[in-house]
Amino acid sequence: MASHSSNGSKHLQGHASDVVVVTPCGACKMLRRRCVEKCILAPHFPPTEPLKFAMAHRVFGASNIVKLLQELKESERADAVSSMVYEANARIIDPVYGSAGTIFQLQNQVNELHAQLAKAKAEIFNMNCQLEVMVSTEMCRSSQTISHQSFNEFEDGSFSSIPCVYLDDDQDSSWDNIIWA
Repeated sequence: MASHSSNGSKHLQGHASDVVVVTPCGACKMLRRRCVEKCILAPHFPPTEPLKFAMAHRVFGASNIVKLLQELKESERADAVSSMVYEANARIIDPVYGSAGTIFQLQNQVNELHAQLAKAKAEIFNMNCQLEVMVSTEMCRSSQTISHQSFNEFEDGSFSSIPCVYLDDDQDSSWDNIIWA
């Protein structure tokens, strides 16, 4: 008689207490053992992902994985398996530091990028300051040119185009009474 378990594998029932899975989970398949209906590894290591268990087994060992999963609530097991597989992959790449080495490298990259960003912001600030100096210098030159032209027009006697207002305090039109507009 065939039935289906929660892990999607087919079971054969002989006696009521002895249930054997026909298609073992990825962990039991790799360990070459019979996969029982309540296999703690089956929900986390499906037969379609054999490398997932192989990596974790290589670094942590099957018995340690089983012990860890037995100590956890069912709701925490998926995250634990995910973490073990991630750490196992990192340990295979970097046997000494594992994922801590990866984190350290990423933190160094972040620090380098922060330094580059600060340098770029400083360069932008310097360029803006230079631009402001250039603009104000040009404005100063152009206003000096206008003042010089006005003075030349005044000397030439063609100052009628220069707007001015005369103040008649004492009916004396001296240069002190001219306000340039």
